[in-house]
Amino acid sequence: MNIWLSHHGQALVLALRRLAAAPVNTLLSLLAIGVALALPAAGQMLLANLLQVTQRAAPALEISVFLAVDAPRPTATDMEAKLKNHPGVKSFRFLPREDTLAHMKKEAGLADVIDALPKNPFPDAFVLLPRDERPEAMEALAAELRKWPKVDHVQLDAGWARRLEALLRLGRTGVWLLAGLLGVGLVAISFNTIRLQVLTQRPEIELSRLLGASDGFIRRPFYWFGVLQGLLGGLSAWLLVGLTTLVLRGPVEEFASLYGIVLSLRPLDGISSLALLALAAGLGWLGTAISLRRHLDD
Repeated sequence: MNIWLSHHGQALVLALRRLAAAPVNTLLSLLAIGVALALPAAGQMLLANLLQVTQRAAPALEISVFLAVDAPRPTATDMEAKLKNHPGVKSFRFLPREDTLAHMKKEAGLADVIDALPKNPFPDAFVLLPRDERPEAMEALAAELRKWPKVDHVQLDAGWARRLEALLRLGRTGVWLLAGLLGVGLVAISFNTIRLQVLTQRPEIELSRLLGASDGFIRRPFYWFGVLQGLLGGLSAWLLVGLTTLVLRGPVEEFASLYGIVLSLRPLDGISSLALLALAAGLGWLGTAISLRRHLDD
C-alpha cells in the first residue's frame, strides 16, 4: 500500500512539473476548459435561480372541491374526516355555504339578487393543498375526489404548472446538450495535450521500457496530468461563474425590482460545485485514456 501511494505521489509531482514547465500553454488550456465548462454551469445556475423565483411568485397549487347544493352538513363532516386521513392531502380548509352567502352579499349589486332567491344557492366547499404538487399527481387526486359521494365539481387549474414544468424541462435539456457538446470539446483538448506529451517524451518512454518500467508506471503521470488539467479547468469554470454572478447580481436585482420581484442571483451550490469539479476531472481522465490507448501503444 505504501509503495502504491509512493508511486502515485511521484506521478502527481511529475504531472505538476509538466504543467509548470509550459505555463503559457497550461494557462491557455485551463482558460479554454474553464470557458467551455462555465457555459453549462452558468445555465444550471440560472435555472436554479429561475426556479427559486417561480416558486415564490406562482400561486399556490390548490384543488377546490364543491359539494352538491342539496348535500346535508353531515356529508361535509364525513368528507372532512376523510381528508384529514388522506395521504395525498397536505392541508385543507372548509368553506361553509353560509360564509359564502354572506361574502357574496357584500359584493356590490348582488345583495338584492341573492335575497330574492328562495334558498342559499351556494354549496359547501373544501380548498385543499396537495402533498405532491406534480401536475399528474394533482390530476390523479382530483379524479379520485370526483368519485366521492355528493361531490358535484372539482376545480383544478394545473395548466400553468404544466407550462412551467415544460419550460424547466426544456431548459434542463438544453443545459445537458450544451454540457455534452462542450464535454466532448474538453475530451478533445485533453486528447491533444496528452498526444503532444507522448510525442515529446517518446525517447524517455522508450528508455523507461528498456529499463523494465511497467505500462502502469509509464501511464500514471499522464493520467495525473489529464486529471489535474481537467480539475484546474473546472476550478476556472467555477471562478468564472462566481465572477459572472457577482457582476450581474446588482443589475439583475435592479431590473427585477421594477416588476416587483425580489431576486438575488445565487452562485452554484455546494453539490453543483462538486459535480462540476468531478465532471471536469473525469473528462480529463477520459481524454487521457483515449489518447494513451491511441498513441502510447503504437
